[in-house]
Amino acid sequence: MERKLGKGALALVTSLAIAVPAGVIPQPAAAVVFSSIQVQGNQQIETGAVLSTLALPQGQDVSPGQINDALQRLQNSGLFETVELVPQGGTLIVRVAEYPIVNQITFEGNRRLNDARLAEIVRSQSRRVYQPAQAIQDAQAIAQTYAAEGRLAARVDPRIIRRSGNRVDLVFEIREGNVTEIERISFVGNRAFSDRRLRNVLETKQAGLLRTFIRRDTFAPERIPLDEQLLTDFYRSQGYADFRVQGVAPEIARERDAFFITFNIQEGPRYRFGRVDTVSEIPGLDASAFAEQSRVRRGSVYNPSVIDTSIRRMETIAIQQGLNFVNIEPRVTRNPQTQTLDLTFALTRGERIFVERIDIEGNTTTLDQVIRRQFTTVEGDPFNPREIRNSAERVRALGYFADAQVQTREGSSPDQVIVGVNVEEQPTGSLSLGASYGVNSGVGFNLGLTEQNFLGRGQTVGLQLSTASDDRAAAINFVEPFFLGRDLRFGFSANYVETEGLNSDFDTRQIRIQPSLEFPISDNGRLELRYRLSEDKLSNVTEDSSQILIDEEGTRLTSSLGYTYNWDSRRTGLDPLTAYRFRFSQDFAGAGGDTKTITTTALAGVESTAWRDSVTLRAEVEAGAIYSYGDYSTWILDRFRTGNRIRGFEPNGLGPRDLAADNEDGLGGNYYWAARAEAQFPIGLPEEYGIQGGLFADVGSLWGLDQTVGTGGVAVDDDMYVRAAVGASIFWTTPIGPLRFNFSQALRKEDYDREQNFDLTIQTNF
Repeated sequence: MERKLGKGALALVTSLAIAVPAGVIPQPAAAVVFSSIQVQGNQQIETGAVLSTLALPQGQDVSPGQINDALQRLQNSGLFETVELVPQGGTLIVRVAEYPIVNQITFEGNRRLNDARLAEIVRSQSRRVYQPAQAIQDAQAIAQTYAAEGRLAARVDPRIIRRSGNRVDLVFEIREGNVTEIERISFVGNRAFSDRRLRNVLETKQAGLLRTFIRRDTFAPERIPLDEQLLTDFYRSQGYADFRVQGVAPEIARERDAFFITFNIQEGPRYRFGRVDTVSEIPGLDASAFAEQSRVRRGSVYNPSVIDTSIRRMETIAIQQGLNFVNIEPRVTRNPQTQTLDLTFALTRGERIFVERIDIEGNTTTLDQVIRRQFTTVEGDPFNPREIRNSAERVRALGYFADAQVQTREGSSPDQVIVGVNVEEQPTGSLSLGASYGVNSGVGFNLGLTEQNFLGRGQTVGLQLSTASDDRAAAINFVEPFFLGRDLRFGFSANYVETEGLNSDFDTRQIRIQPSLEFPISDNGRLELRYRLSEDKLSNVTEDSSQILIDEEGTRLTSSLGYTYNWDSRRTGLDPLTAYRFRFSQDFAGAGGDTKTITTTALAGVESTAWRDSVTLRAEVEAGAIYSYGDYSTWILDRFRTGNRIRGFEPNGLGPRDLAADNEDGLGGNYYWAARAEAQFPIGLPEEYGIQGGLFADVGSLWGLDQTVGTGGVAVDDDMYVRAAVGASIFWTTPIGPLRFNFSQALRKEDYDREQNFDLTIQTNF
């Protein structure tokens, strides 16, 4: 059993001896003859083994050089602590002192790496002969492990403690030191952008004033090529087509506690697009339809991503028109005098190459079909390099593999290629324990079990449990992304949610099951069909609540059919700078059960970047309506509540309200609309702090009730009144999870509305 050595024990430590000099009686210059060789001092090592290593003949002339070579062989064998060769007449006495046996191996001073981790690193073993050279190698291996953890200043010294019976305890004394951070990242040759702006581009980050409390970064040589590429991509996206990194010089401080990295760069001139043309070099192919897909504009700043986007759009047109083996070749002509680039998209006839087969290797768990269905290309199709690259990205995006490489090689003939897919499996199951906090919901805890690649079939199975001060929830989810072998997503979910006075004076319980099918109906659009069966219960409505809520107390069964159309431009990614999305949903309740409603919601949003991609702009508009038919009237669990749709107000803080009731609880509404605008941007702090700022403005309304007669027969005002609020946000990415601080002020409200001027949310898993 390993034990730690105290201060008193360390006083007995004896320093290691890598090579112990041997005492040898001076030899005569002439050769000698030994009639016998005697070995003394050996206990564990057999005499025959010593004589075999010595390899000196008996009864023959032995030169001084042979004696010296024999001595070196014994010393280098690693078996003996001291060796002496003593000639006595015709006899050679070999006196040896064996290395002791290692009694136990212990580690001192380690906190960051535990004993079990260090024991896996060292090759010295207890109950084996102690070897100083191996102990030195073990110490170096431990130091290298600490270096990989960012502690380049770590020192490891092997020591031995003598014990009885020719035994020793081997002790590795460790001084871990601090993390060797990157103290400074600087640039030479930059004129257009400051050092601070360029540091934000890099994957490697510089240490800052608050890094001790936020997070640290260490020097990793393998990140340098990535940083060079990121710098190149950034400069070229800003129009510097001739930019290049001339060299990178990392230096370490003498104390080995800090790194200094200098990038030597050459910016070159900034180019703009000059003449932009699209020409066809294929007989009979009109280039006009392809020219319309170009997103390159004369006079705009040169940006390779815009060229790539245009090529992708043109290739999409070629596929839609059934044109195979069409290449879109960008031809750039530099004009240094005017600092412009003339661009010509040339439609050329490519080589007639077909896909012979697709080989998949490395998937020990995941079925071949899960990988193969990410390829729209099959055996025998025309070879499209971009489509193969897109398929490779889809394989990587699955999240099932630590690495996925897709390469092509020549097939059985020059016009055939073989697509090789080599993947490296990684764990796809996860167990998460989490905590959350919200101003309204308080502190909560959650447990999640998820398997994203169930039985290697690409299916997702999940279980989530959560609890907070006023609510509890449980959910089971199952997703089959390729149901019946088609692009048909089958899902099943079962939910249980219970609240106790959450922002209200009543309790709720909801039990729901919902199967669904989702499938594409366009390149960017998908349609989901679903069925929902739920039992909802409203209970413990207090006496000081509205008469409307008191009358609604009870349990209702809902059986509904619904659909959602979802359109998202990010699916094809033809415009990487701006994303658009639209969602339209309807649920028809009344196919059995107690509820008879038609619920309709719609949302449209856009997200884009500005100011050299440093500012993110978002805007959304959404609305919803519930229509009840027959003799049915909506109740609180049917109606909309604002939630986070309009910031600056509590989740149930606006909309129709029974002012004659003592608690003036919100009643929800049959209709709502909301418009939101938000900007997220850096606030001057280094990017590694993970802190950004934001501004937002929300406007909207919630209104409409089926029953408007409230407490004491007083009518509830359910007209549409516009509310508006503005605010500022702080986004902070921390080791315990992402934090968002919202500070808001209502600009337009009703007297009875309940404001919320500050909100803090946190979500973390550990």
